[in-house]
Amino acid sequence: MSNFVFTCGDINGIGPEVVVKTINKITSLNQSTKIYFICPANIFNNIIKHVCPEFEFEILKDPKKMTDKLVSVIDIGNARQNLCKPTVISGKTAYKALATSYDLLKSGNVNAVITAPVSKTAINRAGFNFRGQTEIYAKWTNTANFVMMFLSNKINAALLTIHNPLKNVHNFINIKKLKDTINVIYNTLLTDLDISLPRIAVLGLNPHAGENGIIGEEEISIIAPVIKVLKKKHSVDGPFSADAFFANMKFKNYDMTLGMYHDQILIPFKLLNFGKGVNYTAGLPIIRTSPDHGVAYDIADKYTADESSTFQAYKYARRIVYNRNKNIEN
Repeated sequence: MSNFVFTCGDINGIGPEVVVKTINKITSLNQSTKIYFICPANIFNNIIKHVCPEFEFEILKDPKKMTDKLVSVIDIGNARQNLCKPTVISGKTAYKALATSYDLLKSGNVNAVITAPVSKTAINRAGFNFRGQTEIYAKWTNTANFVMMFLSNKINAALLTIHNPLKNVHNFINIKKLKDTINVIYNTLLTDLDISLPRIAVLGLNPHAGENGIIGEEEISIIAPVIKVLKKKHSVDGPFSADAFFANMKFKNYDMTLGMYHDQILIPFKLLNFGKGVNYTAGLPIIRTSPDHGVAYDIADKYTADESSTFQAYKYARRIVYNRNKNIEN
């Protein structure tokens, strides 16, 4: 049996709602799965007034005392809900849920975590220096080389830099970082996604991929030299001009497209997949996936949120658990 843990995310957003809806879908599949849901008990009890749970559950303070119920709600203490906006309490609760999920992962009680969306604003207001969920799990696992990936049936994509201001992006692009990132991508495709001969495309940083140094030199001084070296052992192509690459659907020829900065990848990815894509943190010893959307404060009080992306995040987590176990056995 595989065990999965879900976090509640920001309790003032749609996180708790999409998790309960996702658990309804999972339990309808009759898979051999145990689910933990880390959430304040009062928030869970409020959500199930609006989203009827189609599963048996227990509410526990201590996950070690669970019974044979399919779903264990891990109560991290009641929290005041103030829907549709970030608050100090929602930030503290979201961070506590993440920390509790990592404790479960460390204990070996769960195989993967699926994190609901959080608000960086709320968590930072709560007093934490928080860049994102990707970065916090990397910090907790002492992982220096990790990659934010976005997975879907249409396109798989990854970022070289993550949550950096656009004016500073070029300062984070160097030969070592690019090499390390491509190697993480290659190993992830090979092991986690079970692709035997991974093909990787690398985008340029500048318009027209620098146009031979006329509009920027990073392609000549960093990106092209790294590709040339790694081509000796990996199938890596580029640097491609991002606009033409996506306009000509060249991503269909590759198992992963690596972009230099956040919006270069996220705009085309969400245009193709919004609501069905999955955020995956590659390179970690643990498995963590997440939906590709945010807290959606604008609809948090309407209970109309679509859980498709969260359900896909669970399916990818399950697939990666299976692939890692298979590769260990082999």
